Amino acid sequence: MLESPRVALVLHRGHTQRMSRLCSTRFERAARKLGWLRIAGIEDDSKKLTSDRRAELAPRIREHALAWAVAEVDAQRIDAWNIYQASRQAMTAALHQLTIPPDYLLIDAMQLDVLIEQKSLIKGDARSISIAAASILAKTHRDARMQEWDAIYPQYGLARHKGYGTPDHLEALRLHGPSPLHRQSFAPVRDSACWAAGATQTVLPLS
Repeated sequence: MLESPRVALVLHRGHTQRMSRLCSTRFERAARKLGWLRIAGIEDDSKKLTSDRRAELAPRIREHALAWAVAEVDAQRIDAWNIYQASRQAMTAALHQLTIPPDYLLIDAMQLDVLIEQKSLIKGDARSISIAAASILAKTHRDARMQEWDAIYPQYGLARHKGYGTPDHLEALRLHGPSPLHRQSFAPVRDSACWAAGATQTVLPLS
């Protein structure tokens, strides 16, 4: 319900043993057999691991990556395009940020309009180690941003619930209405703009 997505892309040269325990390298091995060498995983933020586990793995992923990038889009673009198209835009932006261009993409449940060989995997963060690595970087980036925004909008408790639709977040919306970070296309946010405790209504002329 708060601005998203944060998308990460990891071009790897190999992963740590701890990362290898998370999920398979089958798709990466298959791509290499076909001759692809610079394989990148792309994913938006994932909540599959605890925050402590993500914080432990994120620096290891950056250390072992040939290149990595994170891109984000704001709430206004999501409202204008929808969450799916905004995610594709963020993925393409992350791809263009890489200092080394990949020749093969593993993407979680999407296709990108780029001239690079790619494979879309449903539930990719559970099936591909490259996508799992990207999801960890995206989520740790998002959590860090929520900490920053919490200092600006402390009334919403963003550092605590990370912008998700928890009961206390919904209550804060009811009391204060939405911030510029909130997506107006998300129904609880849209409704809170009208029904927040501090909301005002313009008097319309009768004639």
